[in-house]
Amino acid sequence: MLKYTEDHEWLRAEGEEIVVGITKHASDQLGDVVFIELPEAGRAVEAGEEIVVIESVKAASDIVAPVAGTITAVNEALSDSPGDVNGDPMTAWFFRIKPADAGAMDGFMDEAAYKALVE
Repeated sequence: MLKYTEDHEWLRAEGEEIVVGITKHASDQLGDVVFIELPEAGRAVEAGEEIVVIESVKAASDIVAPVAGTITAVNEALSDSPGDVNGDPMTAWFFRIKPADAGAMDGFMDEAAYKALVE
């Protein structure tokens, strides 16, 4: 199941975890990504907390935790190759989070609602 946030993040449920990345729209708005600072695995976060820093040739931006929970893994490959986000943002995930609430994804947009938001 794929969901989207108003902050242009995509969320994919995988077992008890949620995988988080940014959408193509966000990637296009940023331009060429040159640096990504990821959170530490094991870190407990609150929904809305800034946990990833992305720098591009155009701007610096933050990714916030879409839900409260614990970061279970980060995509270390992005630290070495941040431009992968521009190549295929739907597969270049940033982190995995185990949500504190099992129904955490219920309030997010489906693909049709997200498309309506960005058009």
